[in-house]
Amino acid sequence: MDVSKLKVDAVLISHPHQDHFGLMTCLPPNTPVYMGELGNNLIDATQLFLGKSRHEINARHFKAWEPFVIGDFRITPYLVDHSAADAYSFLVEAEGKRLFYSGDLRSHGRKGILFENLVKRPIPRIDIMFLEGTMMHRNNDLFPDEKAVEKKIVEIISQQKNISFILSSSQNIDRIVSAYRACKRTEKILVIDIYTAWVLEQVREFTDNVPSMDWPEVRVYADYSQDQKLKATPEYFGDFRKRLYLRRIKSQELQSAPSAFLYFGKVSSFRKIEAFKKAGQPVNVIYSQWLGYLDGSHADYFGCDKISAYREDPEVNLVYAHTSGHAPVEDLQRLAAALKPRTLVPIHTDDADSFGKTFENVVTLRDGSTFVLT
Repeated sequence: MDVSKLKVDAVLISHPHQDHFGLMTCLPPNTPVYMGELGNNLIDATQLFLGKSRHEINARHFKAWEPFVIGDFRITPYLVDHSAADAYSFLVEAEGKRLFYSGDLRSHGRKGILFENLVKRPIPRIDIMFLEGTMMHRNNDLFPDEKAVEKKIVEIISQQKNISFILSSSQNIDRIVSAYRACKRTEKILVIDIYTAWVLEQVREFTDNVPSMDWPEVRVYADYSQDQKLKATPEYFGDFRKRLYLRRIKSQELQSAPSAFLYFGKVSSFRKIEAFKKAGQPVNVIYSQWLGYLDGSHADYFGCDKISAYREDPEVNLVYAHTSGHAPVEDLQRLAAALKPRTLVPIHTDDADSFGKTFENVVTLRDGSTFVLT
């Protein structure tokens, strides 16, 4: 999709997931790009730890539930529950019409009250609703909410004789909280890497309700490559590196008492996992992401093939524990019934054509087509 010649007043970014902001640097220069400040910081964090410079964009920040104006449009961001922090839906008003864009949302995370508020106190007079449909052909039955994931983590690490790894995204704050709470309940120590520690630093600027590297039950493993990123831009990270080293844990400590720790890692952490094999007890690997990454068709996602192979490895106990960042169909139906849009348009789905069987007043738009709201 070529957006380099797209002449628009502005672009709204709902949340800091790559599939929602990945083309913003391709926009014409100086195009205003609106997003939450925390989301902007998390996007910058990813860039820096990939060894890249921060995106050069005309970034503007909004705040939850505070309307702002772009030209003839009045926009109100609604903070929502999603597997990314700082995620929003948008109400867009212009010329007497009201459009609601769902973004990515759910009701079963740790901020589910935000979804329930949309249902219990619905925005009135919605003319058109853009509704996500990621879960149209999936269910969330194994782990219906984040509490179920936490329960499974507790079950695994409470019995561990070796170290456990949980593999997830460092920007899935709910999952970090679940891992931390599981460690508290089982008297284990949560080990995070430098990047995860920095992500939590960003979130802590906006809330005190998430773990941080300063908490006594959290330690930081300092990978050389990530540490080099801190050293490369000391003016940006301030005293973070100095404080981090006060919370550092070394390999020797992990190896001396592995059963005391839960390591929050990624699929690329397989080399660390390998280091704890042959200890007489299996390494627990809690896979806490979408299972589709392990189906063999994501070769560009470094480490997926290694993690998938652990299914057949007797020295590894590979366990699945994940709940989706997206609402199942039943919750989408509740939201649509509450908002009662005159027109409902499917977005963010691989099966827009099935919406008509599930929702009312559906209009399926095609790429390049023009739709006029009257």
